[in-house]
Amino acid sequence: MKELVVKDNALINASYNLDLVEQRLILLAIVEARESGRGINANDPLFIHAESYINHFGVHRNTAYQALKDACKDLFARQFRYQELSPKGKVINQMSRWVSQIGYMDDGATVNLIFAPAIIPFITRLEEQFTSYELKQISGLTTAYAVRLYELLIAWRSTGKTPVIELSDFRQKLGVLETEYSRMHDFKKRVLDPAIKNVNEHTDITIKVEQHKTGRSITGFSFKFKQKQQPKIEKPIDPKRDPNTPD
Repeated sequence: MKELVVKDNALINASYNLDLVEQRLILLAIVEARESGRGINANDPLFIHAESYINHFGVHRNTAYQALKDACKDLFARQFRYQELSPKGKVINQMSRWVSQIGYMDDGATVNLIFAPAIIPFITRLEEQFTSYELKQISGLTTAYAVRLYELLIAWRSTGKTPVIELSDFRQKLGVLETEYSRMHDFKKRVLDPAIKNVNEHTDITIKVEQHKTGRSITGFSFKFKQKQQPKIEKPIDPKRDPNTPD
């Protein structure tokens, strides 16, 4: 069974800043809710075993335990921003926490979390715009920026290209703080170029980026990407078949 992650595009386009372990924890919780059939609500906790984290992301056992403990502490304080329309069609800028409760049990090495009420409709709503992908597509990504870039791009999978994303908006969507990598050289060297390389090497798409300028300054980026060819699965040779005769 494919372990499918489904996120509403409003959430994928929201601006937030999660580190790599926190993003992985969120994705595992979404998969757990779907596979267990329990769904996601604001009352019942979801349980993610450290063993699942280890198996999906290929990390060392001792490192995984400590990373998940640290992620529990940090994720509780994390917030994300998003936009929605009022009944009169005006844009409302909203803020919410990711989780309303989170904890780690040493005896059993298990994380339990409850998503905040505001985020639940984004994750569970499938009838309109949404993006889905298999968890294995991001299991090899080693930076939070690469995970965010992959999610942003596959929201445009049907066209294989994005519109121009204005620089400040792009930085926010990747989770880059205003005080981080303010020089374009640093932003490209530390954030954009490694993220593109990571996605190209470890996911099912290949990215090309184009930079857009106003005058001599880069003010935005657009992306084109294509699906990688899947390797052909060769059929095993039937030992009873005569290799000297046609099929």
